[in-house]
Amino acid sequence: MTKAVMVSGTNLEELLNAITHGVGAFFALIGLGILTAAAYINGGAWHLLSFSIYGISLVLLYLSSTLYHSFSNERTKYILKIVDHAAIYVLIAGNYTPFTLIPLHGTMGWTIFSVIWGLAIIGIVFKIFFVKRFKILSTLTYLLMGWFSVVMIKPLLVALPIEGIYWLVAGGLFYTVGAIFYLAHRIPYNHAIWHLFVLAGSIAHYVVVLKYVLPIPVMA
Repeated sequence: MTKAVMVSGTNLEELLNAITHGVGAFFALIGLGILTAAAYINGGAWHLLSFSIYGISLVLLYLSSTLYHSFSNERTKYILKIVDHAAIYVLIAGNYTPFTLIPLHGTMGWTIFSVIWGLAIIGIVFKIFFVKRFKILSTLTYLLMGWFSVVMIKPLLVALPIEGIYWLVAGGLFYTVGAIFYLAHRIPYNHAIWHLFVLAGSIAHYVVVLKYVLPIPVMA
């Protein structure tokens, strides 16, 4: 009986995990369309490129997470777990892309762009070999990569209105608080709660990109 209850609870949790990020995948696809259309109509080539990368990274994260939580086959789930965790690094780097290529367009922007994508590639390779190990270390790496953005704060304060900074910081805080739930296995449905915080963080950063980064002109 206890085993049956545990299995039932696990199935419910995985269902919630799949639903929460399934919703995210649906809106990420819509969001990608809005981003690319807005960049094409109101921006330039750099807007279209960076917004596309950012939007695709959102779709990849939510789609891979949804698929991972939707399958029960052990081998399939293992492969999808690698993709799911690798997608986190892609999203982090994707989040940086509009900011490094538009407001920070230049030496500083390209330097941060190269560093963060380099770290993302290293993280992806790491996950290929150690996806089931070093969970706390991986989570700290996600957070450190995310909060590395403080090095951009001065130029961003110049380029963005203060409301944009508030949304940017709010997104970071959502991800950070969510990470606590991600590690707190004793809390019922902690992973689904983590997913909700990820959704909130994504929404906050999406607002910044679409509302405050889009109007910024870029000199070729």
